Amino acid sequence: MNALIKIDAAAAAPLLRQQGITNLSRRQLLGLGAGALLLGGLLSTGKASAQPTPVAVKPGTRVPAFLVIGPDNSFKLLSPFVEGGQGINTGTAQIVGEELDVNPARFEVECAPPGADYAVVGGMRMTGGSFSTRSSYELMRRLGATARDMLIRAAAARLNVPASTLTTDDGHVVDAGSLRIPYGALAAEALALTPADDVKLRDPATFRYIRKPVARLDVRAKSTGRAEYAIDQKVEGMLYAAVQHAPVLGTEPVRLINESVARGMPGVHDVHLLPGAVAVTADSWYRARQAVEALQVSWSAPPASGFDAVAADYSSSAILTALKSSSVAGERAEAVGDTKASFAGAAKIIEADYEAPYLVHGQLEPPSSIARFNADGALEMWTPNQMPELFQSIAAKLAGLTPEKVILHSPILGGFFGRHFAYGQSNPFQQAILLAKATGRPVKVLWSREEEFKMDAVRPLSFSRFRGAVGKDGMPVAIQVRTVGEGPLGRWFGAAASGGAVDSSAVEGIVEKPYDIPNRSMEYVKFVHPVTIAFWRSVGHSMNDFFYEAFFDEMADAGNKDPFELRRTLLANKPRHLKLLETVGTLSGGWKRGPFDVGGTKRARGVSMASPFGSETATIAEVSIERGEVRVHDLWIAFDPGSIVNPAIVKSQVESAAALGLSAALFEELAYEKGKRLSHNYDDYPILARDAMPRVHVEIVESGAPMGGVGEPGLPGIAPAVVNAVAALTGRHIRALPLAKAKFGA
Repeated sequence: MNALIKIDAAAAAPLLRQQGITNLSRRQLLGLGAGALLLGGLLSTGKASAQPTPVAVKPGTRVPAFLVIGPDNSFKLLSPFVEGGQGINTGTAQIVGEELDVNPARFEVECAPPGADYAVVGGMRMTGGSFSTRSSYELMRRLGATARDMLIRAAAARLNVPASTLTTDDGHVVDAGSLRIPYGALAAEALALTPADDVKLRDPATFRYIRKPVARLDVRAKSTGRAEYAIDQKVEGMLYAAVQHAPVLGTEPVRLINESVARGMPGVHDVHLLPGAVAVTADSWYRARQAVEALQVSWSAPPASGFDAVAADYSSSAILTALKSSSVAGERAEAVGDTKASFAGAAKIIEADYEAPYLVHGQLEPPSSIARFNADGALEMWTPNQMPELFQSIAAKLAGLTPEKVILHSPILGGFFGRHFAYGQSNPFQQAILLAKATGRPVKVLWSREEEFKMDAVRPLSFSRFRGAVGKDGMPVAIQVRTVGEGPLGRWFGAAASGGAVDSSAVEGIVEKPYDIPNRSMEYVKFVHPVTIAFWRSVGHSMNDFFYEAFFDEMADAGNKDPFELRRTLLANKPRHLKLLETVGTLSGGWKRGPFDVGGTKRARGVSMASPFGSETATIAEVSIERGEVRVHDLWIAFDPGSIVNPAIVKSQVESAAALGLSAALFEELAYEKGKRLSHNYDDYPILARDAMPRVHVEIVESGAPMGGVGEPGLPGIAPAVVNAVAALTGRHIRALPLAKAKFGA
């Protein structure tokens, strides 16, 4: 028998039909449990008992929502989170397996369907913000421990012995006489029990799986090509759709000049007008793309931009000029001490403007989505996403359905870090719904790489103006920052989520730095971008830590201080940060700024600190200038996430963050001209090449602080460490990225 299973009610009907059960109404399935259906003992005979849940759901408390234990003692875990290469499926299996007493390698893990049980992140469900593990760690431990306790009690009742005489071993309940009962044989009896509220968790000193480098569960599937991404998925009777988007955001198709040409091409089913786009459906995607690219389209005039600073035919340079020239009074983001008096009495004042460009996600997997309207009127979708319930809600509204009539499948992601949120028209799932409705057929929309580059929601272009005051002793006495721009948190989740008038996603990495600078004044000016902005790996930290840490080195130089030693001094009262700084110094073989000679080439080092997503990092970069370009040879990163689950995954996440951070620091920039993006593919959007990848050395420091994030914190320290090394080598403090735009002598 299969027991301990939770399935979305909208998906229940076909499953029940497979088991010969047809007499349950949708109302009976739903009960009062917000779309939750518990199947207690899905028997091999085809019988099942459906038990509606007439109580409010407390996320993460109902074991049947998360675990499927098969008659063959197999284990399936329905995860609240979406796997996108970050290793969350493996980590979650380690956590649950530790307390359930099941080897994590035995788990099959898949993303759970929409449902209230999985709203484990502050009352909502999201995979992002480096928050999955730390938001669910205690909950998943308790889930495993609760299930184990129920299984032991079920065995005790069957054997008529005290539960205290039983123990467990890798999916079996074991009695004093070494009788081993598989969990699968006990699952139905265990499910009938009431979960205990006070289960005992395992002593961390006895952990067998948590904090161990357990092999990733998805390695074999990915290395053998069996892992199924959205781009791989097919459904019976499916049409393919290719899309041509408007060249300027907000414009609409007015007229198809040569529609008959496209309609006459082989395999074409139909030509469609969509919001901001035209599409062709066909019997293969290649034919659909050939036809849609042959279409000549007359587009409407660009809309008004909505504010005076940037015209409708905006450009990156005009937007940056508008940010720099803004005279709007800012909102206070941080205020400590008396900066006005400190500047008045300073021995030296330095000023600098820092900027960072728009960036695309540039994910490996081009976006795609499948939509199908089933015979019962339900909409079924296969679409990459980071918030299943949000996508379900948007899809339901577009299709004119209630959310429980939308069945959503969330495949593994071939790209991540904010790419798969619902940013307006930047995701193809809404197009798939419209086309499925128009054709009466299942439709798979797949964007070409060029359309992906055209429509990807971007990291905001950002600007900050710094002023620093240095005393007669060379020590910083005050720092003042004015940040002008917009953060994605405020754009997509509103002021309440972003922190009110000051959008936390726009100022993180600038405010609340750990250095003991006695007088600090930070202000934020909201400036709405005319483009679709998005979360990007490490969000505001990705540029703001570069701004602040690079300017810190400018203050150090102004006071004739070594930047590493100055940080050490200003962190004297911050033992966690100080230990991390000293760790990275030791990891690099001892701090030396340079320039120094290596094999006849001048090199230098830079250092930076960052505090993203509840974790702490310290980074040192060693660079040279070769043929007029910056060459990074080594990156040393000391990383303190408080505590960890899988050190191998942590290390790989830090390494990958370093690669992406370096790519952005050296090469990446998305520019606009006359409202159009100038990058169309990787040939005109350069990224880090393999031969430019430095050696990356990572040391994990577990301070015991509350668990922080892992996926993003390795990135923010890269750009400032590299820029600070360049300053040590050349005497030039670079204030704008990417570094490829800076000219250095050969």
